[in-house]
Amino acid sequence: MKRLIYLSPVPWASFAQRPQKFIQWFHSCTGGSILWIDPYPTRFPRLSDLQRLKFSENSEMSKCPNWVEVVKPTALPLEPLPGSGWINAFFWQKTINCSVKFAEDHETLIVVGKPSLLALLVLKKLKGLRSVYDSMDDFPSFYRGFTRNSVERREVRLVKSVSDIWVTSTQLKKKWQNIRCDLQFVPNALDASLLPPISIKTEKNQTKIFGYVGTIAEWFDWNWIVALAKARAQDTIRLIGPVFHPARMTLPENIEILPERPHAAALHAMLDFDVGLIPFIKNDLTASVDPIKFYEYRALGLPVMSTNFGEMTFRANEPGTFISERPDDVGAIAELALCFQDDFLSAKKFAIENSWENRFNATKLLT
Repeated sequence: MKRLIYLSPVPWASFAQRPQKFIQWFHSCTGGSILWIDPYPTRFPRLSDLQRLKFSENSEMSKCPNWVEVVKPTALPLEPLPGSGWINAFFWQKTINCSVKFAEDHETLIVVGKPSLLALLVLKKLKGLRSVYDSMDDFPSFYRGFTRNSVERREVRLVKSVSDIWVTSTQLKKKWQNIRCDLQFVPNALDASLLPPISIKTEKNQTKIFGYVGTIAEWFDWNWIVALAKARAQDTIRLIGPVFHPARMTLPENIEILPERPHAAALHAMLDFDVGLIPFIKNDLTASVDPIKFYEYRALGLPVMSTNFGEMTFRANEPGTFISERPDDVGAIAELALCFQDDFLSAKKFAIENSWENRFNATKLLT
């Protein structure tokens, strides 16, 4: 029986994302057990972390199935500093020993979702096992100064250490293809089992709803949202999710901000939208992003209006996808999006083709 050690970029008790979907797929295919290793601080703490911690406590993944063992490594938030690995190695010994015991006498796969010193130590200790680095973000872009340089060097070591590397975006493919010509392009996807039936969409009236579901953080483009609200003054701009980066300007009255909700409820809320929005600024942080909400919007038959960033840049010619180059074109783009009409069969086909199950099966990882 296969086993999996998963060093995750997100805590187990967080909004179910690609890491949680992967281990669910792995277990459904193999029946194997999973050792899930939660992330630890890989940068100096910030005051904003307290606010994020408050939101992370409202989790859909608080219950752990009996085939998952969750380990929470202890570490001092020193990783950017030279010698931090020597200090934290004392705290990590229990986690490393647990990993060795878990893999003993079993065919075991190691998957790393974030570059870290602990990940490198686990790979070194369990050398010879098949391993995957699932590169989901350009992690150095989250850091500044010497910390960024440290993360870059650590990530290169990780890429050279694993037997397989996956990338989720074209930008990440360009980043690593000179180091690993054997990389696999594995974009994000959606959980088709959570999708509400499209047939239960509510009746639409003359007022249109341009909606966004997700975190509102430093990558959120408030200028673009305000431009859209002014261009569609008769309509509603509905934003659903936690706000970590409030607008610094007075918002038009037709912008509606609602609290976050569980994933299934958030998907149901999308049924009220006429157009799904992805308003992210274009910078180093978003250049490698493949937004999951794109797949969810389109699987529900919604047209998508997006700024020109990350993987969305390459979707300008895809059905129902409308890319805005700048805030002053949003009025024209909105009209085009509202004219788009999808049908049930096309949306269902899109959902199946872009499901997590289909995406991970295509990697041939378990064959």
